[in-house]
Amino acid sequence: MMAAERFAAGEPSSAVAKEFRVSVRSVQRWRRAWDRGGPRALRSAGSASLPRLSEAQFAVLKTELAKGPVRRGWPEQRWTLARVKTVIGRRFHKSYTLQGVRKLLLRHGFSCQVPARRAVERDEEAICGWVEETWPQAETPRRRSGHASSPRTRSASR
Repeated sequence: MMAAERFAAGEPSSAVAKEFRVSVRSVQRWRRAWDRGGPRALRSAGSASLPRLSEAQFAVLKTELAKGPVRRGWPEQRWTLARVKTVIGRRFHKSYTLQGVRKLLLRHGFSCQVPARRAVERDEEAICGWVEETWPQAETPRRRSGHASSPRTRSASR
């Protein structure tokens, strides 16, 4: 609806595109729809397809996720997109991509969670030792400036 207000104010398509971070062609398409049907023409028609999991199935998935990954057979207490995808496949016989699982979870209010603090078992001395000793051996040596494959031309021959 904010685009409709901008169209009514007479703003150019390039300014609207920059504001909404879309292409100018998209704004031109919006403007044509607005010219034909007004602000109601700019309303979203909704998703292009029906969701694979119904609301009832997602409620079942939510209870499965609440039980935790250890109860589902994984060794640690952390849900990953791949694990959620596996649960969906086994429980509902539906196939999702990892990005599809991510969007499904975000749509239903789940978020990516990262630990607020570092693990108690973290050993700073071991990390520093690894960075100073092991990493330089693993890093590929940089190319040294030395003899090139072809000789440089003499200044007299230029």
